[in-house]
Amino acid sequence: MARNKPRDDRAALGNDNRGGLQSRLPVPLRRVGYNVAYAGLRVWWLLRRPRVSGVKCVLSHGEMVLLVRHTYGHRGWDFPGGSMKRGESPESAARREIGEELGLGIEDWALIGRFTTRFDHRHEQLHCFHAEVDDPSLVLDRGELKAAEWFARDRLPADLGRYVTPILEVMSQRRA
Repeated sequence: MARNKPRDDRAALGNDNRGGLQSRLPVPLRRVGYNVAYAGLRVWWLLRRPRVSGVKCVLSHGEMVLLVRHTYGHRGWDFPGGSMKRGESPESAARREIGEELGLGIEDWALIGRFTTRFDHRHEQLHCFHAEVDDPSLVLDRGELKAAEWFARDRLPADLGRYVTPILEVMSQRRA
């Protein structure tokens, strides 16, 4: 079981570990910023059709899995994660995203697999990781996340993000 530890810097920075101007902006203004940036990215993806890499992180606590709702983009229940920065390894991106979105410092990740798709006019390579946490407590970045909840694997909500079911199916096949 991975030892997740709350990141101390988030409380000092107003529930945001990035510091700078963004951590001082009110949550509603940050949410507007995320939506404007996402709309701009969709135009960029339409024009350029780029190749992008990202991560999805499955956090489990026993038979429960964590799903989040973002404040921008597709608003279904999804696994936390995000885009990889240039030169960043997939595992480093998983650690960074979970730290930014949920306030957790998780070091031990197990690779679930990689998915390659086309979505929103971009070619996406998605690296999927899993970590079992011993403490389900979270500190959400409310600018980026509208909600986060732990769900039993057999009682997931109906409005799931596009990757949730395929990722859980791969995990189930590996367990069997």
